[in-house]
Amino acid sequence: MKESILIKGGTLLTMDVLDAVHAGDLLIEDGRITRLAETGMKADVVIDATDCAVLPGFVQTHIHLCQTLFRGAADDLSLLDWLKKRVWPMEAAHTAESIGASARLGVAELIQGGTTCALTMETVNHTEEVFKVVEETGFRATVGKCMMDRGADAPAGLQEKTDESIAASIELLERWHGTANGRIRYCFAPRFALSCTSELLVRVGQLARERGVMVHTHASENRDECQIVERDSGLRNVAYFDSLGLTGTHVVLAHCVHLDEHEFEILAQTQTNVAHCPSSNLKLGSGIAPVATMLERGISVSLGADGAACNNRLDMFTEMRTMALLQKALHGPEVVPASQSLRMATIVGARALGLENEIGSLEIGKRADVIVVKLNSLHLIPKVADVVSTIVYASQPEDVKNVVIDGRCVMKDRQLVTLNEPQVISDANSEALLLRERARPPGVPQ
Repeated sequence: MKESILIKGGTLLTMDVLDAVHAGDLLIEDGRITRLAETGMKADVVIDATDCAVLPGFVQTHIHLCQTLFRGAADDLSLLDWLKKRVWPMEAAHTAESIGASARLGVAELIQGGTTCALTMETVNHTEEVFKVVEETGFRATVGKCMMDRGADAPAGLQEKTDESIAASIELLERWHGTANGRIRYCFAPRFALSCTSELLVRVGQLARERGVMVHTHASENRDECQIVERDSGLRNVAYFDSLGLTGTHVVLAHCVHLDEHEFEILAQTQTNVAHCPSSNLKLGSGIAPVATMLERGISVSLGADGAACNNRLDMFTEMRTMALLQKALHGPEVVPASQSLRMATIVGARALGLENEIGSLEIGKRADVIVVKLNSLHLIPKVADVVSTIVYASQPEDVKNVVIDGRCVMKDRQLVTLNEPQVISDANSEALLLRERARPPGVPQ
């Protein structure tokens, strides 16, 4: 039996179907929300939420925990050069120890910024280490081993045979999916169309449906990528995936920056989920995704920071704000209001992961993934009646005070509970130095 937690005296942003906002307390018992918007309750642990917003934890639907150690090592390059020159060599140079350090650094940053759940694609090797980190830190994640059975441009360490890639994925699925009381799940994660044979993609589509798990991949991120896919397959990226059975409510396509009318129709009709990563798209020069159009068509769009190698930070506040400002610049200030931005970061993300009945809003019976965000920092003053707008347009990761995941406090008063922050930093720095040395081509000076 987990200790009960009372979050007391805050402004509750429920993100329920009515977007209800309440003043009052929230009670967590045995990992679930049992009472809210009441007073006079007692619990084993009391969190003071005076001058704070209390809201569901952020759900990021596109992350690469294995790339956190690559922060600052792959800047100012376009997507395909970024992959071939920097990211793939570093991924191939990963060891179990460096993957573990990278995942701990990423999870620590995510928790400190109020993210309680992520959909993450790892690299080809050592994905077991990421599952171990998720398990020990109390984080909630759906994790996939990257699948790459095509492409001579990739280092030898990332090149797989089709059967071996599928077998390794199934082994991880059977070991980890549904563990930690459902907090940890598995997904199939073929990297993108250029890294996977059509045979692998078809089999992934079949297996995902048979096993009842998600598919997480990249699509239509970069114009060069789109042109190569169309040249090789005769179809545009989303249409190609659809032809192979890789669309549907269980599929998350990251990016979808470059779409045509037919692809909008496919996404809407199949109810395929899109993970929008505005900062990553801007930094890699990939473009601005047509979010307003997708939303108008009823396409599910949620948010992710992508990896630290192409964003440099894993901050949902930045992604909410950047997404909204970009769409307003293109379509007018009324587009994507603050309430919609916050829904994309919470309940819409939960729905994309098939978890909307468990997390993503503050409702009685749901699992307690809850964050407490200060509203009295200098950059949030003066107080305004619209707390949602304050969270979306003004708040920063440093304003997150407390984080609860599955009814367990994982950050108290800005102090990580399940991670030793100085040790995380020390391990990340030392492993990053070793990794970059391993990834450095022979004869190239440091």
